[in-house]
Amino acid sequence: MSAGAVGYAKENSGRFLEELKTLLRIPSVSTTPEHKGDVEKAAEWVAAELKRIGMEHVEVIHDGPLSKTGGHPLVYADWMHAAGKPTVLCYAHYDVQPPDPLDEWVSPPFEPAERNGNLYARGAVDDKGQLVSQLKALEALHAADGKLPINVKVIYEGEEEVGGERIAAFVREHPERLKADFALISDTEMFAPDLPTLTVGLRGMIYTELEVRGAKTDLHSGMYGGAAPNPFVALAQIIAGLKDGEGKILIPGFYDDVAKPSDDELKAWKALPFDEEEYREKEVGATKLVGEKGYSAIERTWARPTLDVHGIVGGFIGAGAKTVIPAKATAKVSMRLVPDMTPGKAFAQYKAYVEKIKPEGVSVEVRLIHQGEPIVIGTDNPYVKAATKALKKVWGKDTVFIRSGGSIPIVGDFEKFLKIPSVMMGFGLPDDGLHAPNEKFHIANFHRGIESLIEFFAEVGV
Repeated sequence: MSAGAVGYAKENSGRFLEELKTLLRIPSVSTTPEHKGDVEKAAEWVAAELKRIGMEHVEVIHDGPLSKTGGHPLVYADWMHAAGKPTVLCYAHYDVQPPDPLDEWVSPPFEPAERNGNLYARGAVDDKGQLVSQLKALEALHAADGKLPINVKVIYEGEEEVGGERIAAFVREHPERLKADFALISDTEMFAPDLPTLTVGLRGMIYTELEVRGAKTDLHSGMYGGAAPNPFVALAQIIAGLKDGEGKILIPGFYDDVAKPSDDELKAWKALPFDEEEYREKEVGATKLVGEKGYSAIERTWARPTLDVHGIVGGFIGAGAKTVIPAKATAKVSMRLVPDMTPGKAFAQYKAYVEKIKPEGVSVEVRLIHQGEPIVIGTDNPYVKAATKALKKVWGKDTVFIRSGGSIPIVGDFEKFLKIPSVMMGFGLPDDGLHAPNEKFHIANFHRGIESLIEFFAEVGV
């Protein structure tokens, strides 16, 4: 079955790329209300494609609890005519991050551009390119043989970049509709170019806001400076108190539940083609790598918890001067979690510590925005084994197993509520610039990714 489908994919590779560009032109930024219509448009485009390629029961789902953004739809479809064969639940997301800062893009973020064998656009690799890879693999299989080798359910979301509240609720409330044998997640990357990779671990996350309040209104710094509390100074003091100078998180008990990687994992990580100095220079672009002492960069990004500040808002930031003591200041702070940490416990520890170390004269509110569980997936199930066979057929190399420092909350939800393992097969590269200006997807990886998914579906259906 796979040979005809791979041939179809090769014959239609140009059209596949152009159709990906069509989706990339839709600015489906899920976090900003002004793009709500664009997110809806992207959902409708995906649904139309699912219908066109032969999927059934296609639905754009608007019901269920709304997120703080007002809620964005899920897209569901299925094809359940492979009697006696396993069922896969395919997952990806069609929403994207904001493109800011715009002045750092070489070409406009929503006008896809080809340069040096790459396709540049917001969402190119995260996650529209990988979503379309799934669509095109299914299209090729159906077009070549008039059927699929396994049963397929699809659930695509438009809120991954803002916490995934709707899909999490849908999975909890409709496990029978999503019943499957395993999930396929296409939202990850390869460890290095031309090195087939399966991600088997993800860090969890808690994303928070700290709001510090001082006086009841903004105050003149000349008339009140020296007497009135300054929320910006207080916020800076709180943030400075969260970590020491060597990157260790100072929240009491924060490391108590951290599970160490196995000796076999650590041995496998050391064997990966990784150069810390090259990583520092080419990927990070900083003068020095930082973090906990005694751990490699791979360990610090895959298997250790972190705490980072993403933005500080408040006061006056316009041109010129305004001597004001702001009434409030807000910071966005997140923590990445590792097995066996839990978001609820980590947040409680963090909140209690912030309230303890806050300076006098101010109040602080600690808000939880969204969360996700950390997860490690076993590699001894038949679907992972099928994936390694399929990847070797396309890439000609043995698969490496890695963890990711990122978070995909739905993976934990699939395991918890659907009781199914996930195969995280992605085709991004470490330098693709996720969430950054000039995000890209290597065009050869887009096409080879489609072929890999074709071979994977065929292998599972044997």
